[in-house]
Amino acid sequence: MDLHEATQVWIVDNDVENDVEKIQSCSQIVDAACLLRDGEVVAFPTETVYGLGANALSNESVEKIFLAKGRPSDNPLIVHIGDKGQLSTVARDVPEKGDRLMEAFWPGPLTIILPKTDRVASLVTAGLDSVGVRMPDHPLALALIREAGVPIAAPSANRSGRPSPTTADHVMTDLNGRVAGVLDGGPTGIGVESTVIDVTVDPPVILRPGGVTKEQLEEVIGPVELDPSFQVGAVETPRAPGMKYTHYAPEGEMWLIEGTPGHVRVRQADMLRAAKENGLRTGVLVTDASAAYWEQNADADVVLSVGSADHLDQVAQQLYAVLRKFDEEKVQYIVSETFPRVGLGMAVMNRLEKAAGGRILSV
Repeated sequence: MDLHEATQVWIVDNDVENDVEKIQSCSQIVDAACLLRDGEVVAFPTETVYGLGANALSNESVEKIFLAKGRPSDNPLIVHIGDKGQLSTVARDVPEKGDRLMEAFWPGPLTIILPKTDRVASLVTAGLDSVGVRMPDHPLALALIREAGVPIAAPSANRSGRPSPTTADHVMTDLNGRVAGVLDGGPTGIGVESTVIDVTVDPPVILRPGGVTKEQLEEVIGPVELDPSFQVGAVETPRAPGMKYTHYAPEGEMWLIEGTPGHVRVRQADMLRAAKENGLRTGVLVTDASAAYWEQNADADVVLSVGSADHLDQVAQQLYAVLRKFDEEKVQYIVSETFPRVGLGMAVMNRLEKAAGGRILSV
């Protein structure tokens, strides 16, 4: 791919960062939007993670996303819009349940699978007849999309398979010199990607758990189903990002251990000792409640907490940063705690299972 001599980084003034109209007129937004219209790729913050954006109506532009990320071309992208007026450009025949979800959760961390229009670049949908669309709940993202004047296709702004970026520094670590620019909006809020729900079928099906929970969706539209493809390797044709390949993974081998707390801790210690005997630098991903124990235990070289298990929003927000920290610490072997698969815990566990490549032990 063509490398950029230097990736431009823009920081928007703090005094306008929550006013979309003021932001849209900022020179940083105008410059970034100009690059998008010219067919370049630009990373930007959303309320979930940083996205890597390109004009969703241009195959030539979208191809640069795949090249920059090293992403398989059969993995579809989500299209981001800046207002409801852009929806008809990319989607048609919106079901009534889709309208209700938009009313309840847009702007926000919900991607809705809809029948696509012919204007959507074929690379965006990986040849499918449907497209995932969302309206991000972040003033910089909305201002950028509106100023660009086109819907923006944007997966997470990281090298394919790596933990998603929740800061501009994460983006630069992975993509410096591979993209035209990065819009720095500080750390993201939610920390895990949007929920993806397919409303082209009835009952609707969650293809990826995320910032909007199954319980919240059912309050608005009634029963929804869970796609079995949450498990690694369960499908051959992804219908949404993150369904087919190992994602979010640290460089070290990672294992999830689930069961009663006492049995989990014993098995984790045994695995860590065995790894150290094989000369590996070890790490353990824990919650605040068990961090003190592991910090006093010599079995793990690096102990990192993702926060309190009682506050899964905190866990989700910190998860990717912690996975990246293991890489910074050169950890080669990681064992992790698990979380209940309800509410936001479903999204957290989905990301952990993908990060571990399906390596899960029950004790």
